[in-house]
Amino acid sequence: MKKTLLLFSAFGLFVSSFAQTTEWKKRPTLSVNFFLKDFKTPAAIGNSSLASVLRDKQWTNVSDMTPGLSLSYFDGLSDYVDFMATLSGSFLDYPFLSKSGRTNLGQDKFLMEADAAVNVKLLTDKYFMVPYITGGVGASMYAGSYFGAYMPVGTGLQFRLGEGNFINLQWQYRIGVSDLTNNNFHYSLGFASPLTDKKPVKLAPTPPAPVKEAPKDSDNDGITDDKDKCPTVPGVAKYDGCPVPDTDGDGINDENDKCPTEKGLAKYSGCPIPDADKDGINDEEDKCPNVPGVARYNGCPIPDTDGDGINDEEDKCPTEKGTAANSGCPELKDFNFKAENIQFETGSAKLTKAALAELDKGATILSEHSSLNILIEGYTDNSGKPAKNKELSQKRADAVKAYLMKKGITEGRLTATGYGDANPITDNKTVKGRAMNRRVEFKVKK
Repeated sequence: MKKTLLLFSAFGLFVSSFAQTTEWKKRPTLSVNFFLKDFKTPAAIGNSSLASVLRDKQWTNVSDMTPGLSLSYFDGLSDYVDFMATLSGSFLDYPFLSKSGRTNLGQDKFLMEADAAVNVKLLTDKYFMVPYITGGVGASMYAGSYFGAYMPVGTGLQFRLGEGNFINLQWQYRIGVSDLTNNNFHYSLGFASPLTDKKPVKLAPTPPAPVKEAPKDSDNDGITDDKDKCPTVPGVAKYDGCPVPDTDGDGINDENDKCPTEKGLAKYSGCPIPDADKDGINDEEDKCPNVPGVARYNGCPIPDTDGDGINDEEDKCPTEKGTAANSGCPELKDFNFKAENIQFETGSAKLTKAALAELDKGATILSEHSSLNILIEGYTDNSGKPAKNKELSQKRADAVKAYLMKKGITEGRLTATGYGDANPITDNKTVKGRAMNRRVEFKVKK
């Protein structure tokens, strides 16, 4: 407790050294903030040291931090000192300290935090970037039942946008000062805008000219009509008495508009909704914002379910890896199936023992790959009459089909066709050539 009082006494003396006021004292201002809370990194530092955490890369990833929203109220105490009050809300499973005698609830509950702090700035608000340090006191309520106290200390950067608006980046170390509070890092990003108009600069009264009347200020903007290019519309001196322009007409003036010549939205600082991958689908509607895609897949590329390099729209077997030559379907030979082993007894459609063994292997392959549908094509050599050859080849193809059906393959997946002595794969003039032409071919339906 003595250390806390000593800290606040030193902080008060430091604040008082900056307590001088000129025209740059901040107006009452409201900021909407997004923040992330990190309990893990302070715990890791407490268990070892900051040097160890940095060396071992134990700093918590952003994805493991807890997000939340807050509102901050600012009011200038002087040019260099601002008062700041913040109300924060987030949902999390609060990591109670062991000394509190409480255990984690095991589910996310609402945490509300309220604190008051003093920001001591190293520069006045007239500069674009203003660094500052902050310190204060706060109280928390978790799950409506657990109350605690903490001290927020930290640093921040304030980026001026004009007309009293600014972006506020802040890092705080929230030190728990009661049993039901735990130390945590609190990172926040906010956009702030003043609640009141800037007081017009008071001009020293000048004695009226002997003959001429005093210049009028029809719009009461502090700029007389003889110097005011927009005498009937309140404006600012920077634009010769005219309002801050809005070139693209999107309702965001050019000083706050990062894309002043393109219509945009306030949430993107006046710019259009971005399209990071340049696929013509804006990031708010693009489910794959960093990879070019197509509208029918919400901005994502056409999927390739089986990962064979052939997208599902062109792949006839989208769940089985195949080849481009076979329209994305595999071939039975890819599974070590040898069609040349399918032989018949001479002049008949009766399968040999070797053929039955190979067909058992084929039935197993078809059972394991239900997306495969097979064409069974029977052929003979040119011995005998063509009509007889075609009849025999059909019987042989049917015999193969019947055996596979017997092994549990449904008829709808099998198509048997006999082609007789058509489509020889070699010359029928030799015994070897005729043997090669007496065959059964298996093809995957596309």
